[in-house]
Amino acid sequence: MNHTYKITGMTCNSCKATVHKQLNDIENVTNVDVSLEKGEAKIEMNKHIPIKAFQKSLDSKYEITEKVDTSTPKISLVAEESKFQQLKPLLLILLYITVASNLIHYNDWSISEVMLDFMGLFFIVFSFFKMLDLKGFPDSFRMYDPLAKQVPVYAKIYPFLETGLGLMFLMRFEIQIALIATLVILSITTFGVTKTLLDKRAIRCACLGTALKLPMTEATFIENAIMIVMTVIMLLNNL
Repeated sequence: MNHTYKITGMTCNSCKATVHKQLNDIENVTNVDVSLEKGEAKIEMNKHIPIKAFQKSLDSKYEITEKVDTSTPKISLVAEESKFQQLKPLLLILLYITVASNLIHYNDWSISEVMLDFMGLFFIVFSFFKMLDLKGFPDSFRMYDPLAKQVPVYAKIYPFLETGLGLMFLMRFEIQIALIATLVILSITTFGVTKTLLDKRAIRCACLGTALKLPMTEATFIENAIMIVMTVIMLLNNL
């Protein structure tokens, strides 16, 4: 019997080779075909093997799930619910940042001040999650960011750039420079995100580092787009 599974966490050919070996070593598995580009593995087996057995054989950085057949409406609905559950941490973080930004200016509410604090908190919170795994983040980030692919050191310092930008916004220090840097950095990343979505590649989003297993979805594009729009508005207001 043949089954196709989605694999997340693979970032390079070395990961592909590791996943292939670990799956192929499982008893009753006769053949394994791993695709790094599609983020999936086709497994031939003599008898049914529970997905828990596959997961147990893989390193903790990899996650294996059943590939959903979107041709069936009922299964498609389950997939959508699963996607929402996966994105729940991201949506909650954005909600908390939005509420906090507004509460800070409860007595003297100003849209420009709220946006500056939103951007500051956004960078601080998102960089925090990246800091939790500074070793694993660069590989995940290079999967879709064009500049990180060409300049490896950029992926390593990116969390610190976010922290610096966050502090600049919150402290109202050199706002013009911070806005320009934000526009450049997020435009590059958004280009990579857009290309990944159009290519329909199943990879993990590194926006919250590797601590949370978030899939690359339209939500990643939307969060970056919101920040870019805010940045453009603030730049125009400061002209």
